[in-house]
Amino acid sequence: MSTDKARRKAAEALVVTYYEAELAGLLQHVAAAIEQYRAGELDVHGVDDLIHRYKKATKELWKFCWLHGGSHLERVAHLLELRTAEGDRPDWWEAAAPRRRDEG
Repeated sequence: MSTDKARRKAAEALVVTYYEAELAGLLQHVAAAIEQYRAGELDVHGVDDLIHRYKKATKELWKFCWLHGGSHLERVAHLLELRTAEGDRPDWWEAAAPRRRDEG
C-alpha cells in the first residue's frame, strides 16, 4: 500500500471514529430529554427544541467531517490531532445553542 493511500486510510479511520463518537454524545442529549419528558420534567416543546438543537449540531458536525471528502479528510484528521493535543476539540452541542437575542 502506498504511503499516500495509507495516510488517507488512517485519516478516514480517525474521522469516522471521531464522527461516530461525537454523534453518540449528541444523541445522549436527546435520550436525556426524552427521559426528562417521561418523568414530567420537560414538556413536548422543550423536547422539540432540543431535537432542533441536536439536528443543528449534527449538521455542523457532518459538514466539518465530510463536506469536502477526499483530501479534506487528511486536513480534518490533522486538525483533530492538533486540537486534541491542545485540549481544544469542538463542542458541537454548545455551538448549536440557541442565540440569545442580546448576542446580536
